[in-house]
Amino acid sequence: MIRSLRNFAKTKIAGIFVFIIIIPFVFWGMGSIFNSGNTNNIAKINNTNISTQDFMDYLNNSKLSSQVIKDNLEKNILEELLSTLISATILNLEIKDLDISMSEEIMVKRIKKNNNFLDENGIFKRTIYEKFLLLNNTSAPMFEIKLKNNELEKQLFNYISGGIRSPKFILNKTYKDENKKLYIDYIDLKNSYKKSNSFTNEELQRFVDKNSLKLKQDYIDFSYIKITPKNLVGLDEFNQTFFDKIDEIENKISKNIDFKTIVNDLNITPIIETNYMNIENENTIENKIYNSRKNKIELLEVEDTYIFYHIDKINTKLPNLKNDRFKKQITNLLYQKEKYDFNQKILKEIESKKFNQISFNKLGNNSIEKIKLNSINDNNKFEINSVKILYSLTINDFTLVADDKNNIYVAKIVKYEEKNIEQNSKEFDKFTKDTNARHMTNVLKSYDYFLNNKYKVIVNQKTLDRVKNYFK
Repeated sequence: MIRSLRNFAKTKIAGIFVFIIIIPFVFWGMGSIFNSGNTNNIAKINNTNISTQDFMDYLNNSKLSSQVIKDNLEKNILEELLSTLISATILNLEIKDLDISMSEEIMVKRIKKNNNFLDENGIFKRTIYEKFLLLNNTSAPMFEIKLKNNELEKQLFNYISGGIRSPKFILNKTYKDENKKLYIDYIDLKNSYKKSNSFTNEELQRFVDKNSLKLKQDYIDFSYIKITPKNLVGLDEFNQTFFDKIDEIENKISKNIDFKTIVNDLNITPIIETNYMNIENENTIENKIYNSRKNKIELLEVEDTYIFYHIDKINTKLPNLKNDRFKKQITNLLYQKEKYDFNQKILKEIESKKFNQISFNKLGNNSIEKIKLNSINDNNKFEINSVKILYSLTINDFTLVADDKNNIYVAKIVKYEEKNIEQNSKEFDKFTKDTNARHMTNVLKSYDYFLNNKYKVIVNQKTLDRVKNYFK
């Protein structure tokens, strides 16, 4: 929150990438092909080079400022931009390889039919077109090149996936599979788990002894202060003076000036905690410091304040069950383990076909519930992935499912009701479009894999590092 106030004037990177179907390439074999001395190329796609100048031109056309790129270097912004350029270059290579073209006449027609350039009577006006170019800070040749590239990409995708239509019998089968009414019996397993308050001290101690190495925890002694505008500069609002003083504190930390000296200069009384351990992981200042304990001294941002802390001592040891918080933690861990083991036992019985109706009735113990699912998208009771599993089963099959709160159930498919889709209905048209779109997506994914095998991409890491250094 404070950081956003501090950087409110900085441009944020968002929405800069044009959607391209190609999955970004993994950079492999970096630099080996460039050992011949040609370091002006930043990447190579088969026999096609992408020069450093090509990449710089691409960065300039992206309309990103140098400052935005600099601020996001550690977030791999240059790698992402280069990956996007590589993907676009591969599309251009495919367009050329398939001899896909667009005449000047067709491009002119596209421009003249663009609604952005028509007057109220639907007539193309050159003045409206030129005004559009000025407002978007581009020239006619640049806009027309971009328009042509977009049209060629559309033609490429139409060439790959055009004409895809699902046969009616497949449409009907898919509709029935996804929209049948599913009747289910289910048991909530929470009633079958051992209650957390039933574990004896002996059971808890055995669990601790068995997992002692994993259960050892850090106990820390630390001191910290809360820094707000009020106690730092005497005001209730954030201003430049406040942030300047924060910068001074950070500078002192970098110069290894000790915590006590800095705090004395600030005239803020520190809060001292001893033998502290984070067990319940609640969202408190102390727990944030505990989770950052690898840094002995640090200035943290916590919501609307800064926390300046110093770790005085760290003692790693196995807690004692006499500590109520530790006992509560161990009880929960043992409960979760017992729960997991029980679920695994039921799952193995189902997979080995040993779980049957007798097992189901015995487990339910008069607490078997019923539910009807109306479609494969009906997730009112069970989470969506569990619903998809249920719809993949047949009558009398058993399975484990979950809800959105991670409660686990044993479910049985009792029966289902299905109906055919009416071909003259609006539902049929919508379902046809959705099914065709899914098939088209699968075709494009296959094409994507084909391109990854067809084009070998190598990036010159040394050249990429030089470009990075340019922005530092």
